[in-house]
Amino acid sequence: MYGAIFGDIIGSRFEFDRGGKTKTFELFTNQCGWTDDTVMTVAIMEALTNAGKDADADTIHTECIRSMKKWGKRYPNAGYGSSFFGWVLTDDPEPYGSFGNGSAMRVSAAGWIYDTVERTREVAKATAEVTHNHPEGIKGAECTAAVMFLARTGKSKEEIKEYVIKEFGYDVSKTVDELRPLHEHVEWCQDSLPKALASFFEGDSYEDVVRNAVSLGGDTDTLAAIAGAMADAMYGVPEEIMVQGKKWLEKDMLDTIKGFEDFLQNKKDLKYC
Repeated sequence: MYGAIFGDIIGSRFEFDRGGKTKTFELFTNQCGWTDDTVMTVAIMEALTNAGKDADADTIHTECIRSMKKWGKRYPNAGYGSSFFGWVLTDDPEPYGSFGNGSAMRVSAAGWIYDTVERTREVAKATAEVTHNHPEGIKGAECTAAVMFLARTGKSKEEIKEYVIKEFGYDVSKTVDELRPLHEHVEWCQDSLPKALASFFEGDSYEDVVRNAVSLGGDTDTLAAIAGAMADAMYGVPEEIMVQGKKWLEKDMLDTIKGFEDFLQNKKDLKYC
């Protein structure tokens, strides 16, 4: 779970092209901080832990709504979009047809729990559709979680790329260098996923993947969260980054992450973050 969260923290200070679109930068400085990406990642982690491994879609919906509203109200100044924060505050939350990249940046818990890619995608869909029920919003969440599942179960990047093209149809033909001058601050799954995927496919470590994502500019915290989640499943998070990254998190976030780790440790057949 830390892969997405640390990507968010590292990328936070470069959002809106404040970083010069370079891979050369200090990972953690006093300008860093967690954003809505981290808050909602923790919320989905809590929701899936509470729902249990075998929960149906209705139960997942209920737990996601409960946790997302709880964490959103607890940290109201984390940088949410206006439509999403309106959803957090309403007494009768309904999905609002979003295809924003929020569905993908918060989904990473689903990538760690389940025994098949089909079940992983089913749960990812359920976490998305409580708000982001547009097909592109759902696809972004499913793709992120599926890549994580395939990575942690030993598939090669070439195998993962073939799966992504076949199942989701994203154009992953451009390199990070080719994408960098084209990238703008667009917060759509159909724009962010190909860029996060390019960052993942080209990187050779967790850190390199995150640096790729940040170097693209634009919505750097979310790009790094999505790509960082994928990289965590492939490589793990280095100890030095783990130690530094945890310093930025609140106690309730760390406690929830620890609960999720304990939940995963009871599943002997799964690698956990």
